[in-house]
Amino acid sequence: MSEKGRPFLTLEHITVRYLDKTLFTHLDWELLEGQQWAITGNSGSGKTALLNTIAGRFNVINGGIHYHFYEQYRRQHTITDPYFTYRNLLAQVAHHHNFRNRSNTTDFYYQQRFNSMDAGDAPTVRQYLYGEDAANMPEDTLLAPLRINALLDKELIKLSNGETRRVMIAKGLLQKPLLLMLDNPFTGLDVQTRRHFMEMVNQVIASGIHVLLVTSPTEIPDNITHVLTLDNGAITGRYTRQEFQRLPAAGAAPAAAGPVIDREKLQALVQPAPRAFNTIVHMENVHVQYGENVILDNINWTVKPNEKWALLGPNGAGKSTLLSLINADNPQAYANELYLFDRKRGSGESIWDIKRKIGFVSPELHQYFPARNSCLQVVCSGFFDIIGATRMPTPEQTAHAQGWMEILDIAQYSAQPFKQVPESIQRLALLARALVKDPPLLIFDEPCQGLDAQQKQHFKQVIDTLCAVMELTLIFVTHYQEEIPAAVTKVLRLEKGKAVPS
Repeated sequence: MSEKGRPFLTLEHITVRYLDKTLFTHLDWELLEGQQWAITGNSGSGKTALLNTIAGRFNVINGGIHYHFYEQYRRQHTITDPYFTYRNLLAQVAHHHNFRNRSNTTDFYYQQRFNSMDAGDAPTVRQYLYGEDAANMPEDTLLAPLRINALLDKELIKLSNGETRRVMIAKGLLQKPLLLMLDNPFTGLDVQTRRHFMEMVNQVIASGIHVLLVTSPTEIPDNITHVLTLDNGAITGRYTRQEFQRLPAAGAAPAAAGPVIDREKLQALVQPAPRAFNTIVHMENVHVQYGENVILDNINWTVKPNEKWALLGPNGAGKSTLLSLINADNPQAYANELYLFDRKRGSGESIWDIKRKIGFVSPELHQYFPARNSCLQVVCSGFFDIIGATRMPTPEQTAHAQGWMEILDIAQYSAQPFKQVPESIQRLALLARALVKDPPLLIFDEPCQGLDAQQKQHFKQVIDTLCAVMELTLIFVTHYQEEIPAAVTKVLRLEKGKAVPS
């Protein structure tokens, strides 16, 4: 066991740059042995950047980081590997996966998880964790709370949100780290899974591993001893757990009102083409199955024009698969009694005919855009229902896209690379991408992931204002009741692939 009170990690007057941006200036912070820290703050405050800095991913141009745990390890062990560094003793689990195909030459594409032949090119959990020669897997009691054994033969691309997070944490723990850094591990998980993950983090800490956790101020596991608060790249507070809990709203700053939406400007921007549909979505006994695994079991659902639905249910309930049928991403739509915009699937309409009528936002979507695309290019790609800036928008389309970015208060990010802006800005850019073509159906799959309290409030205000000034149909997915816009009046709840009473 480590001796409490000795320095474990020290950041001494560090100034950090990434690409052409200064992230931190003269930042000081020390983590002592036995301390377990949560890092919290508004979106874009520098939480993930701080983890990346400690992991050695960003340039420290002034000051220094002292990895005392690494120096202590070297004194206690004989190391023969000349390339052994502090990085061998820490594991960073990002909020988003970086899985690749088995060939390791091409990235996943968005629809791949729903295409059984292409999904076979994805490695299994067993291969990802233990390599191709996974016959002699080591017993590791630390992995027991993650319940990995049931997932070992499942392709990575077919994992649910919660399953993906469990596998990524298992990968980190298999490195036998002295420091485990977790970036928002609870986001996107249902209530029960969040509770399970909290207990899992507590068990990791109890095993002797130091944990550094980026999380919201309301989701801090019991074994976390200290809280660091950030704002705009600066430390605003260092607290013991007890001190932090005594702060107003658990340390969270009151959510500001956010930018006021100009309804006249919004109405001028919204110019939907005349259309008339009897039904937007109609499903009769929809059934989706992969091998022995039933994902959707006899779903009957009708969505009428201008209705606002919440699609709810725990992780793995079948929500993403249901949305993939509507959004023309899943080929099993052709084997089912499914009608979209009054037409039966497979009656001659193309995928693009369907996508043209749908604005879609999901938590995974931003991962699939090329790194070189600007935020404005990402927004403009919504005119063509493509991922990536492979088609040139007209001047009118560009102006329309910029108008939506102004409405969402992200116009200042237009020229910046999409992958380099805060995740909250990426979310809002994807919302603008969904709105630019004035679609009759909006599908929002956990659109508030990565947004802070003020941004969530602004997002809900935008959606409710949109619903007030234009005719649109909405399907909204979330695990947080407070994120559901006031305009939503209907609910479909799924559990284990079945529709259940709300």
